[in-house]
Amino acid sequence: MIGNGFVDKTALLLKKSLDLRMQNQQVIAGNVANAQTPGYKAQRLEFEGALRQAVEGRGQDVTVTHPQHISTHGGSIGRVEATVSEVGGGGGLGDGNTVSVDQEMILLAQNQIMYEASAQLLSKKMSIIKYVVQGN
Repeated sequence: MIGNGFVDKTALLLKKSLDLRMQNQQVIAGNVANAQTPGYKAQRLEFEGALRQAVEGRGQDVTVTHPQHISTHGGSIGRVEATVSEVGGGGGLGDGNTVSVDQEMILLAQNQIMYEASAQLLSKKMSIIKYVVQGN
């Protein structure tokens, strides 16, 4: 239902947020899984800034000038990509591992809360659209 033109920027933002939060979950899980791996550098998925820019309209949008051109429904929000960076510094064990399991658990909880909030908001949004379409 999201790709058919019945939704607005908010629904597209929520869907993109869910996709990026799922990617973030995988990065955090990878960090936890490698907490004991010597030399492993913890990774962070960064996307909030790019998503904020897209919402504020600072991203580059493409204008469709002909109905047969490729659709850009969703504009710059749909094109937001996350970047992965390594966490610097050293771990407490002196083996070059930069994973702090405590920090990863905090990030995991924060990400889960944000994922669930986005999922609930998107569900409510779709319920409203369904209600309107059915004419109840």
